[in-house]
Amino acid sequence: MAAATERSQRGAVLHGDGKKRCAWCSEDPLYVAYHDEEWGRPLHDDERLFEMLCLEGAQAGLSWLTILRKRDNYRRAFDGFDAGKMARYGARRRELLLQDAGIVRNRLKVAAFIGNARAYLELRETGQSFDRYLWQFTDGRSLHLRPRHLGAVRTSSPESDAMSRSLKGLGFRFVGTTICYAFMQAVGIVDEHQRHCWAAAATTRQRR
Repeated sequence: MAAATERSQRGAVLHGDGKKRCAWCSEDPLYVAYHDEEWGRPLHDDERLFEMLCLEGAQAGLSWLTILRKRDNYRRAFDGFDAGKMARYGARRRELLLQDAGIVRNRLKVAAFIGNARAYLELRETGQSFDRYLWQFTDGRSLHLRPRHLGAVRTSSPESDAMSRSLKGLGFRFVGTTICYAFMQAVGIVDEHQRHCWAAAATTRQRR
C-alpha cells in the first residue's frame, strides 16, 4: 500500500538524457520514443486512429509496453490494419492468428479486431470520417490537462463515457470507457502530459 501511494504521488521524472517525462514512462527506449513522439499528439488519420483503437483494446489486462513491443507484429498479422481485408477474415484466418506468438493470442480480442473492422467500414460507408466521428466528443479540440502527480491522471471522463457508449452502439468491442480514455490520451484528443514533463511544454508552445 505504501509503495502504491508513493507511486501515485510521483511527479514528472528526470531521465538520463536530462529531460523530465511523465512518471509512467520508463527509460525503455521504445517507451521513451512513444512518449516523446506520439502520446498526446493530435492524430487525424482514419486508418491510424482505427489501428490505435484496436491496440488499446488489445491492451486490456496488460501493460501498454507489452502491446507496443508487439505493434509491428500486429501490423504484420492484421495486414497493416487494412479494415477492408480484416473484415473478410474467416475461420481459418482467425485460427492462424491465434497461433501467432507475435501477438496476444486471445480469442475474444482477435474476434473484436475483426468485428471492429466491419463496424469501422459501416461507419465510413455513411460518408463520415472516423477522424471527425471520434473528435466530435471534444468538439474537435484537444483537452489539455496538466496533472502534477501520477495519481491525478484520470482513467475516464464524461467524454470517454460518451465515446464508449457510441462505439458500442455501432458494434465496436473492447471499447469500455477506460479503454476509450487511454485511446483519447494516446491520439491527442486528451493531452495529459504531467506538469514539468518536457513534452507538456512543447505542446503548450505549439498551441500558442
